[in-house]
Amino acid sequence: MERDDIIEYSLDTHHNEEQGKAIRKKIYFVTMLLSVITIAEVALGVWWNSMGLPWELVKYTFIILTLVKAAYIIVVFMHLGDERKSFKQILLIPYLLFIAYLLFILLVEAWYVYDIRMQFNWLF
Repeated sequence: MERDDIIEYSLDTHHNEEQGKAIRKKIYFVTMLLSVITIAEVALGVWWNSMGLPWELVKYTFIILTLVKAAYIIVVFMHLGDERKSFKQILLIPYLLFIAYLLFILLVEAWYVYDIRMQFNWLF
């Protein structure tokens, strides 16, 4: 007896071989890009001291590369790049405002702690 509750998803593909090649090419490109960025981050973390790079540059490079990876993951894997512009703005603007708020609080508190430490000569 044949079961009617099993769905064969491979028969439900509605694209031809050229579209399949384009999809696979995009997947390979995204995989390679994220791998190269990750390898660059690991190499920078391992050899930054022997290359004579200042720690501030290394920190900002890590932050930028991590944001690039996160943005690319959101655009490609969460399919946000295929959405309409208004929907992207509805999703991204609150997050960007929240990140800006967190950075503001971080900097204000850091300046306050620095001022207190300088006022009492706490240099530890």
